[in-house]
Amino acid sequence: MTVYNYLIDKIEQQGAAYLVLIDPDKFSEENAEVFLRHCSEAKVDALLVGGSLLINGNLDNCLELIKKHSTLPCVLFPGSVNQLSAKADAVLFISLISGRNAEHLIGKHVIASPIIRQMKIEPVATGYMLIESSKRTTAEYISGSQPIPREKPEIAVATALAGEYLGMKLIYLEAGSGAKEHVPFEMITAVSKACAVPVIAGGGIKTPETAAKMVEAGAKIIVTGNYFEQSENWKLLKEFSSAIHYKSK
Repeated sequence: MTVYNYLIDKIEQQGAAYLVLIDPDKFSEENAEVFLRHCSEAKVDALLVGGSLLINGNLDNCLELIKKHSTLPCVLFPGSVNQLSAKADAVLFISLISGRNAEHLIGKHVIASPIIRQMKIEPVATGYMLIESSKRTTAEYISGSQPIPREKPEIAVATALAGEYLGMKLIYLEAGSGAKEHVPFEMITAVSKACAVPVIAGGGIKTPETAAKMVEAGAKIIVTGNYFEQSENWKLLKEFSSAIHYKSK
């Protein structure tokens, strides 16, 4: 089964899927086993691996460490062409459709495609949309693009539909790592109603209640990352998972 079909199955069985984002720069061997055990016990569905920058981390080492302590699918969430590895199970083949920077719409993809094919990683075409979060994010700065205004759900709908019509399998609404404000519920609802493909929501999600409201608004995949970089929050993974997997209750 492909990773994409696995996620679709999880959505159908549980109502929504839960992914945890791991930044190789902030993932240490000393904490890996315990953190990944928490993820497994909480029934996290898959792990995203990557970030806007890779400064100190080693992607291959990070993936090896995850594979050593976990059987969860590893999906690359690359911030650049350099963040590709044959050790991953799949890659979100991201096109930044909310921006107008051609390099992030198609340019980098032309370079990455032969590498992905050679590595035999499953690509999952994803329309990536940066949403204003009242704080300039790393993704916004690195990509050189403006986010969609929070109060303009109609722009988000039109952009998401364009991504779907271009063949994207997923639409990712992203407030950004460590965002002060998450993607507005109203925007998630508008995009989810308009699109036939699953909508991912990520960034600024700090409580299980917020995650549950995003699923209620129509999100089919929830991503948390920055919040679980602090070990004191790991005990809440089960609460997040339960809130997202509402059909399993």
